[in-house]
Amino acid sequence: MYPLLFGILRLLSYLPMGIHYFLSDWLLFPLVYHVIRYRRKLVKEQLTSCFPEKSDKERNLIERRFYHFFCDYIVETLKLETMSTDEMKRRVEFVGIDEMQETLLREGKQFCFAYLGHYGNWEWMASFPLWFREPWHGAQIYHPLHNQKMDKHFLQQREKFGGQCIPMKETLRHILRAKRDGEHLAIGFIADQEPKRQSLHYWIDFLNHKTAFFVGSERIGKQVGAVPYYIRVTRPRRGYYRAEVIPMQVSADETAEHATINLYARMLEEQIRQQPELWLWTHRRWKRNYQRWLASQAQEQQ
Repeated sequence: MYPLLFGILRLLSYLPMGIHYFLSDWLLFPLVYHVIRYRRKLVKEQLTSCFPEKSDKERNLIERRFYHFFCDYIVETLKLETMSTDEMKRRVEFVGIDEMQETLLREGKQFCFAYLGHYGNWEWMASFPLWFREPWHGAQIYHPLHNQKMDKHFLQQREKFGGQCIPMKETLRHILRAKRDGEHLAIGFIADQEPKRQSLHYWIDFLNHKTAFFVGSERIGKQVGAVPYYIRVTRPRRGYYRAEVIPMQVSADETAEHATINLYARMLEEQIRQQPELWLWTHRRWKRNYQRWLASQAQEQQ
């Protein structure tokens, strides 16, 4: 069935973007929001706990806007199947990449770690290598899907604009090999995912919750001298994104533990509060509780 499914999706992706958005408004949104009611209870709970200062009316408006955007995200990702390089560069604007490359080369740096979140269309952000010049190349860390055929399909889409996908478990080995070979890499980390249980050990106040964050990227970054940047994504209008590459001015004390992750969490939260409907609210971000984690840690130490 997979060849048939992928064939149908490919044919649909040839449709003009305007028709995709028509389908998003008049087919997907009613289906996802009203009929299937996809994770609406979860979204409502998370909006309530993250924005207790807002009224029910304000949170309901954010919820509807999020689902409208979520349906747009689906059709935009489908469009990736046949989107050309020219169209991608017309629809996504990266600001600050030239300055970033010049600064890193001038300072003799080999690695840039670019932090972003599940905000806006992160699949389209995989096109950032299109704006690089030699000797710089792009890569991104990703979680392989359990279904091998689907994983292969998404890898082809994410790598079609020149970026390499690095499985999360191979991150350190890949980066150390690149360091040995003298490669210049800008690596994207979507760092707002919920860590696995064995990785829960650093918590930050984020969106009115004690929230667990991965710290592996920061540790590897210090090991190889990577310079951290934040990718601030905005959506000026439907079908167009602006990605601003911002140097992360971390603590002057370079040995300060978790300074980069703390700053990343603050920058992402500020962005979410400005336009909350562009964040992935259907992700179960707080399924692991801080108090239960403390209790389990105390029990293990007994």
